[in-house]
Amino acid sequence: AARELGVSEAELVAARVGDGVTRLDTRWKALIEAIPGLGEVMVLTRNEACVHEKVGTFGDIRVSDMGGVTLDPEIDLRLFFSKWAFAFAVEEELASGLRKSIQIFGTDGEAVHKVYLRETSDETVYNVLVRDHLAEVQEAGGLEIIPAAPKEADLPDSEIDREALLERWSKISDVHEFFGMLKDLKAGRIQAFRLAEGSYTKKVPGHAFRRALETARDISLPIMVFVGNKGIIQIHTGAVSNLKPMGPWMNVLDERFNLHLREDMIAESWIVRKPTADGTVTSLEIFDKNGEVIAMMFGARKPGKPELESWRETILQIEKLEAH
Repeated sequence: AARELGVSEAELVAARVGDGVTRLDTRWKALIEAIPGLGEVMVLTRNEACVHEKVGTFGDIRVSDMGGVTLDPEIDLRLFFSKWAFAFAVEEELASGLRKSIQIFGTDGEAVHKVYLRETSDETVYNVLVRDHLAEVQEAGGLEIIPAAPKEADLPDSEIDREALLERWSKISDVHEFFGMLKDLKAGRIQAFRLAEGSYTKKVPGHAFRRALETARDISLPIMVFVGNKGIIQIHTGAVSNLKPMGPWMNVLDERFNLHLREDMIAESWIVRKPTADGTVTSLEIFDKNGEVIAMMFGARKPGKPELESWRETILQIEKLEAH
């Protein structure tokens, strides 16, 4: 609806301030630390091509003023507060009744994260949270939206030291070192995959992600599915069971995890292997036409534990896929 009107989603929500919408302040750390009191909620994180929904509780919160993590077994988030700009408490009348939520948006007005109350959530705590986080100004509209800058183009491949890339790659001991390596070598993510193809990466067809989900369902393989945007990453760890393709959408419709993936927006798919202190960690990563990450899939694992052999076998089968 926002796109059809030529405005951002945040502006559309802000237009209803005073009519079921309350603007909240931007004390992000305090806001996140208050959410566990709501009890069980549904959280939603999305980007242009994928929506990730989880039911659970906020627990094991470790945040500073810059961001942090929530490490509940079901609600597993990586938070980047520098990208958060606006927050609202939203009430919507649906056929099923009144739906209440907390909705957070970035400087560009795009949705970052939403927390929806469920029947079992504590509405008294919700009301106190809204009262404690009321923004001083409660006027409809008036948001200062800063359009997102275009993604910077990668340097030409010839300007990336491929030998240094492969050397650094071979010495990774933790998957979190990968981003720093790319930054040091001034390489884009897909660019690095392309330069490392045959050594640590392999390009696969666009339907690889669907096939991996189907295999995980068929053999009850626990996986990790990461979906994010500039302000947050949301993670599902566990099995998947109810897969439903509908037009361009590939859907996971499980009781406590839903995924909605626009397969027609997948421009590139890559298998990526990284050496770590726990052995090789393998991911399946999909990207849109702008080179932005849509989603990533791993075999379920914890630090200190090796990758599941059944996940490695699944990836070996994915590598054999042909385009169709």
